[in-house]
Amino acid sequence: MPEDRVVDAEREAMLLARRGREWSLRVVGASTVTPLMRRVQLTGEALDEFNPRPGQELVLHLPQASSEPARRHYTIRRFDRAAKLIDIDFVLHDHPTPGVRWAKEARPGDRLLANGPRGRIAIAPEAAWHLFTGDETALPAIFALATSLPATATAHILLEIEGEAEKQPLEAAAKVSLTWLLRKGAPAGPSSIVLDALAAFALPPGKGFAYLLGETSNVRAQRHALLARGMTREQIYAEGYWRPGRIGGHDHIRDGDEEGAQRRPG
Repeated sequence: MPEDRVVDAEREAMLLARRGREWSLRVVGASTVTPLMRRVQLTGEALDEFNPRPGQELVLHLPQASSEPARRHYTIRRFDRAAKLIDIDFVLHDHPTPGVRWAKEARPGDRLLANGPRGRIAIAPEAAWHLFTGDETALPAIFALATSLPATATAHILLEIEGEAEKQPLEAAAKVSLTWLLRKGAPAGPSSIVLDALAAFALPPGKGFAYLLGETSNVRAQRHALLARGMTREQIYAEGYWRPGRIGGHDHIRDGDEEGAQRRPG
Protein backbone atom coordinates (compact mmCIF):
# COMPACT_ATOMS: atom_id res chain seq x y z
CA MET A 1 0.00 0.00 0.00
CA PRO A 2 1.41 3.47 -0.89
CA GLU A 3 2.73 5.44 2.08
CA ASP A 4 0.15 8.23 1.72
CA ARG A 5 -2.69 5.71 1.89
CA VAL A 6 -1.14 4.16 5.00
CA VAL A 7 -1.03 7.60 6.65
CA ASP A 8 -4.64 8.31 5.63
CA ALA A 9 -5.77 4.96 7.02
CA GLU A 10 -3.97 5.65 10.31
CA ARG A 11 -5.54 9.09 10.57
CA GLU A 12 -8.97 7.65 9.88
CA ALA A 13 -8.47 5.00 12.57
CA MET A 14 -7.33 7.66 15.08
CA LEU A 15 -10.32 9.86 14.23
CA LEU A 16 -12.72 6.94 14.63
CA ALA A 17 -11.20 6.07 18.01
CA ARG A 18 -11.56 9.67 19.19
CA ARG A 19 -15.05 10.32 17.86
CA GLY A 20 -16.47 6.82 18.14
CA ARG A 21 -18.61 5.01 15.64
CA GLU A 22 -21.52 6.86 14.06
CA TRP A 23 -24.99 5.48 14.78
CA SER A 24 -28.35 6.22 13.21
CA LEU A 25 -30.86 6.41 16.06
CA ARG A 26 -34.61 6.81 16.35
CA VAL A 27 -36.66 8.20 19.24
CA VAL A 28 -38.90 5.59 20.87
CA GLY A 29 -40.31 7.79 23.61
CA ALA A 30 -39.70 10.66 26.01
CA SER A 31 -40.78 11.14 29.61
CA THR A 32 -40.36 13.42 32.61
CA VAL A 33 -38.14 11.93 35.32
CA THR A 34 -38.19 14.97 37.63
CA PRO A 35 -39.21 18.60 37.03
CA LEU A 36 -35.70 19.34 35.77
CA MET A 37 -34.82 16.00 34.14
CA ARG A 38 -36.26 14.61 30.91
CA ARG A 39 -35.44 11.17 29.52
CA VAL A 40 -35.37 10.37 25.82
CA GLN A 41 -35.24 6.72 24.78
CA LEU A 42 -33.51 5.80 21.53
CA THR A 43 -33.08 2.70 19.43
CA GLY A 44 -31.25 1.67 16.28
CA GLU A 45 -30.96 -1.25 13.91
CA ALA A 46 -27.29 -2.08 14.63
CA LEU A 47 -27.22 -1.78 18.42
CA ASP A 48 -26.26 -5.41 18.90
CA GLU A 49 -22.76 -4.03 18.21
CA PHE A 50 -23.11 -1.17 20.73
CA ASN A 51 -20.83 -1.78 23.74
CA PRO A 52 -20.68 1.19 26.13
CA ARG A 53 -18.95 1.15 29.50
CA PRO A 54 -20.95 2.57 32.40
CA GLY A 55 -20.59 6.35 32.50
CA GLN A 56 -19.59 6.76 28.86
CA GLU A 57 -21.32 9.20 26.54
CA LEU A 58 -22.66 9.76 23.07
CA VAL A 59 -22.13 12.89 21.00
CA LEU A 60 -25.61 13.65 19.71
CA HIS A 61 -26.05 15.52 16.42
CA LEU A 62 -29.01 17.63 17.52
CA PRO A 63 -31.06 18.98 14.59
CA GLN A 64 -31.26 22.77 14.32
CA ALA A 65 -33.87 24.71 12.39
CA SER A 66 -31.55 26.87 10.30
CA SER A 67 -28.01 25.54 10.72
CA GLU A 68 -25.83 22.46 10.95
CA PRO A 69 -26.65 20.00 13.76
CA ALA A 70 -25.32 20.96 17.18
CA ARG A 71 -23.00 18.30 18.58
CA ARG A 72 -23.38 17.84 22.31
CA HIS A 73 -22.06 15.26 24.81
CA TYR A 74 -24.65 13.31 26.83
CA THR A 75 -24.09 10.39 29.17
CA ILE A 76 -25.68 7.03 28.41
CA ARG A 77 -27.90 6.64 31.47
CA ARG A 78 -28.83 3.06 30.65
CA PHE A 79 -28.48 0.60 27.77
CA ASP A 80 -30.89 -2.33 27.53
CA ARG A 81 -29.05 -4.69 25.21
CA ALA A 82 -31.90 -7.19 24.85
CA ALA A 83 -34.40 -4.49 23.86
CA LYS A 84 -31.78 -2.36 22.03
CA LEU A 85 -32.80 0.76 23.96
CA ILE A 86 -30.60 3.68 25.01
CA ASP A 87 -31.77 6.08 27.74
CA ILE A 88 -30.37 9.63 27.67
CA ASP A 89 -31.27 12.07 30.46
CA PHE A 90 -31.33 15.83 29.79
CA VAL A 91 -31.15 18.49 32.50
CA LEU A 92 -33.70 21.16 31.60
CA HIS A 93 -31.64 24.29 32.15
CA ASP A 94 -33.22 27.74 32.14
CA HIS A 95 -31.34 28.59 28.96
CA PRO A 96 -32.81 27.23 25.68
CA THR A 97 -29.76 25.20 24.66
CA PRO A 98 -29.95 22.82 21.66
CA GLY A 99 -30.15 19.83 24.01
CA VAL A 100 -32.97 21.30 26.09
CA ARG A 101 -34.97 22.32 23.02
CA TRP A 102 -34.54 18.94 21.36
CA ALA A 103 -35.37 16.92 24.49
CA LYS A 104 -38.56 18.91 25.07
CA GLU A 105 -39.70 18.50 21.47
CA ALA A 106 -38.54 14.90 20.84
CA ARG A 107 -41.30 12.64 19.57
CA PRO A 108 -41.39 8.92 18.63
CA GLY A 109 -40.04 8.48 15.16
CA ASP A 110 -37.65 11.45 15.25
CA ARG A 111 -34.19 10.53 14.01
CA LEU A 112 -30.69 11.75 14.72
CA LEU A 113 -27.08 10.67 14.38
CA ALA A 114 -24.73 10.05 17.29
CA ASN A 115 -21.05 9.19 17.74
CA GLY A 116 -19.67 6.97 20.47
CA PRO A 117 -19.57 5.50 22.95
CA ARG A 118 -16.82 7.82 24.16
CA GLY A 119 -15.10 8.74 27.37
CA ARG A 120 -12.18 7.52 29.47
CA ILE A 121 -14.19 7.15 32.66
CA ALA A 122 -14.25 3.64 34.07
CA ILE A 123 -14.70 1.92 37.42
CA ALA A 124 -11.43 1.16 39.23
CA PRO A 125 -11.97 -2.53 40.06
CA GLU A 126 -9.15 -2.67 42.60
CA ALA A 127 -10.48 0.21 44.73
CA ALA A 128 -11.38 -0.55 48.36
CA TRP A 129 -14.13 2.08 48.13
CA HIS A 130 -15.56 4.50 45.58
CA LEU A 131 -16.45 8.19 46.00
CA PHE A 132 -18.67 10.00 43.49
CA THR A 133 -19.37 13.74 43.53
CA GLY A 134 -21.35 15.90 41.13
CA ASP A 135 -24.42 17.94 40.31
CA GLU A 136 -27.51 17.20 38.17
CA THR A 137 -25.46 17.02 34.99
CA ALA A 138 -23.38 14.23 36.55
CA LEU A 139 -26.31 12.27 37.99
CA PRO A 140 -26.80 10.00 34.94
CA ALA A 141 -23.11 9.05 34.91
CA ILE A 142 -22.87 8.61 38.68
CA PHE A 143 -26.00 6.43 38.81
CA ALA A 144 -24.82 4.36 35.83
CA LEU A 145 -21.45 3.80 37.48
CA ALA A 146 -22.90 3.05 40.92
CA THR A 147 -25.39 0.50 39.58
CA SER A 148 -22.57 -1.29 37.75
CA LEU A 149 -20.67 -1.99 40.97
CA PRO A 150 -20.73 -5.54 42.34
CA ALA A 151 -22.47 -6.42 45.60
CA THR A 152 -19.09 -6.60 47.34
CA ALA A 153 -18.31 -2.94 46.59
CA THR A 154 -18.83 0.12 48.79
CA ALA A 155 -19.64 3.55 47.36
CA HIS A 156 -20.32 7.04 48.70
CA ILE A 157 -22.16 9.67 46.64
CA LEU A 158 -22.32 13.43 47.29
CA LEU A 159 -24.83 14.83 44.83
CA GLU A 160 -25.92 18.44 44.44
CA ILE A 161 -29.46 19.05 43.17
CA GLU A 162 -31.96 21.91 43.04
CA GLY A 163 -34.36 20.58 45.69
CA GLU A 164 -36.37 17.67 47.06
CA ALA A 165 -38.29 17.20 43.80
CA GLU A 166 -35.06 16.33 41.96
CA LYS A 167 -34.27 13.27 44.07
CA GLN A 168 -34.25 9.99 42.13
CA PRO A 169 -34.26 6.42 43.44
CA LEU A 170 -31.03 4.47 43.07
CA GLU A 171 -31.14 0.70 42.90
CA ALA A 172 -27.69 -0.81 43.25
CA ALA A 173 -26.27 -4.16 44.29
CA ALA A 174 -23.35 -2.46 46.05
CA LYS A 175 -23.51 -0.88 49.49
CA VAL A 176 -24.14 2.77 48.58
CA SER A 177 -24.37 5.83 50.83
CA LEU A 178 -26.15 8.62 48.94
CA THR A 179 -26.12 12.18 50.31
CA TRP A 180 -28.35 14.73 48.57
CA LEU A 181 -27.10 18.33 48.75
CA LEU A 182 -29.91 20.79 48.08
CA ARG A 183 -29.32 24.24 46.56
CA LYS A 184 -32.81 25.39 47.65
CA GLY A 185 -33.18 28.09 45.03
CA ALA A 186 -29.52 29.07 44.67
CA PRO A 187 -28.34 29.08 41.06
CA ALA A 188 -26.39 26.13 39.70
CA GLY A 189 -22.74 26.86 39.02
CA PRO A 190 -19.55 27.62 40.92
CA SER A 191 -20.14 27.12 44.64
CA SER A 192 -18.80 25.34 47.71
CA ILE A 193 -21.85 23.11 48.26
CA VAL A 194 -20.16 19.83 47.35
CA LEU A 195 -16.74 21.02 48.52
CA ASP A 196 -18.08 21.69 52.02
CA ALA A 197 -19.71 18.25 52.15
CA LEU A 198 -16.46 16.72 50.93
CA ALA A 199 -14.54 18.45 53.72
CA ALA A 200 -16.86 16.83 56.26
CA PHE A 201 -16.55 13.40 54.62
CA ALA A 202 -14.14 11.06 56.40
CA LEU A 203 -12.10 9.12 53.88
CA PRO A 204 -12.59 5.39 54.55
CA PRO A 205 -9.59 3.16 55.21
CA GLY A 206 -7.88 1.50 52.30
CA LYS A 207 -7.05 2.78 48.84
CA GLY A 208 -10.17 4.27 47.32
CA PHE A 209 -10.97 5.98 44.04
CA ALA A 210 -12.80 9.27 43.46
CA TYR A 211 -14.89 10.23 40.41
CA LEU A 212 -15.42 14.00 40.39
CA LEU A 213 -17.89 15.34 37.83
CA GLY A 214 -19.94 18.50 37.24
CA GLU A 215 -19.19 22.22 36.91
CA THR A 216 -15.51 22.65 36.05
CA SER A 217 -14.39 25.04 38.81
CA ASN A 218 -16.19 22.93 41.43
CA VAL A 219 -14.55 19.75 40.16
CA ARG A 220 -11.12 21.38 40.18
CA ALA A 221 -11.55 22.57 43.78
CA GLN A 222 -12.69 19.12 44.90
CA ARG A 223 -9.72 17.49 43.21
CA HIS A 224 -7.29 19.86 44.93
CA ALA A 225 -8.98 19.17 48.28
CA LEU A 226 -8.60 15.39 47.91
CA LEU A 227 -4.96 15.72 46.83
CA ALA A 228 -4.33 17.85 49.91
CA ARG A 229 -5.84 15.09 52.04
CA GLY A 230 -3.44 12.48 50.71
CA MET A 231 -5.17 10.92 47.73
CA THR A 232 -2.90 10.54 44.71
CA ARG A 233 -3.55 11.73 41.16
CA GLU A 234 -3.95 8.09 40.14
CA GLN A 235 -6.85 7.75 42.59
CA ILE A 236 -8.89 10.58 41.07
CA TYR A 237 -10.83 10.94 37.83
CA ALA A 238 -11.95 14.56 37.36
CA GLU A 239 -13.97 15.97 34.49
CA GLY A 240 -15.81 19.23 34.10
CA TYR A 241 -19.08 18.64 32.29
CA TRP A 242 -19.88 22.33 31.97
CA ARG A 243 -18.97 25.84 33.03
CA PRO A 244 -20.64 29.23 32.62
CA GLY A 245 -20.06 30.79 29.21
CA ARG A 246 -18.85 27.67 27.43
CA ILE A 247 -20.79 26.08 24.57
CA GLY A 248 -20.38 22.32 24.28
CA GLY A 249 -17.42 20.11 25.14
CA HIS A 250 -15.97 18.96 28.47
CA ASP A 251 -12.93 19.94 30.54
CA HIS A 252 -10.41 17.28 31.57
CA ILE A 253 -8.94 18.47 34.86
CA ARG A 254 -5.18 18.06 34.83
CA ASP A 255 -2.18 19.37 36.79
CA GLY A 256 -0.88 22.75 35.69
CA ASP A 257 -3.90 23.47 33.49
CA GLU A 258 -6.00 25.99 35.34
CA GLU A 259 -8.60 26.22 32.58
CA GLY A 260 -8.76 22.49 31.87
CA ALA A 261 -8.16 20.82 28.52
CA GLN A 262 -11.28 21.71 26.63
CA ARG A 263 -12.74 18.97 24.48
CA ARG A 264 -14.98 20.27 21.73
CA PRO A 265 -17.87 18.23 20.37
CA GLY A 266 -17.40 16.14 17.25
